[in-house]
Amino acid sequence: MARKRHGEKAQRKKGKSMGVERIEEELAHLRAATDDLSEIVARQGAEIERLVRQVELLLRRAAEEEAAGSGGVVLGDERPPHY
Repeated sequence: MARKRHGEKAQRKKGKSMGVERIEEELAHLRAATDDLSEIVARQGAEIERLVRQVELLLRRAAEEEAAGSGGVVLGDERPPHY
């Protein structure tokens, strides 16, 4: 009977260590995924900033061209004359 208890105890200990190993492995995968996602978010943030600057530049150019063509001031909410 004592041998059986010892075997059960050893089995539980082995099961716990395998559980810890599995958790550590999963944690390593999650950390790698987090690092990958962090890099992606940083790249996307930089690209968004670049695109915002580009849109602002294009809006200024369009406003300047429209003002130069009509001789008037361009307002963002102004309706075209055909309305």
